[in-house]
Amino acid sequence: MDFTHLNKENQPKMVDVGDKKITKREATAKATMFLGQEIVDLFEGNELKTKKGPVFQTAIIAGIQGVKKTSELIPMCHPLAIQGVDISIDIRDKTHIEIFCKVKTEGKTGVEMEALTGATIAALTVYDMCKAISHEMKIDQVVLFEKTGGKSDFKTKF
Repeated sequence: MDFTHLNKENQPKMVDVGDKKITKREATAKATMFLGQEIVDLFEGNELKTKKGPVFQTAIIAGIQGVKKTSELIPMCHPLAIQGVDISIDIRDKTHIEIFCKVKTEGKTGVEMEALTGATIAALTVYDMCKAISHEMKIDQVVLFEKTGGKSDFKTKF
């Protein structure tokens, strides 16, 4: 199997996207997080206000910042002109939340890593904002939910 981020000498490289076409690209990542009923019961509607501020609003802003900084965090990611980021956080049941991070651009490379980073940073921010209540929280899963543009489209089966 050929890895795109290794050169002929098996050394790390950044993929050359110079000859690729500019296309519309979108990716959505989903993070599922266990908060526990103790924390979920504290929410009023779809928000929890803490001494640090509103949990979901703060996590959304942090997730957007994470998207914008992805190329600084992941060595082989190209810096991208992000055209849009939409993050939503919803209480799924009495113990879990779901975070969706959708990223859009027009470019020569996709935004999957940006969407995954945004969802992860949002989840970590929820953890940080709620850890005074409980350390029993757990980020269960972060997955690429769907992507369009580039060589192929993708939609998760779960």
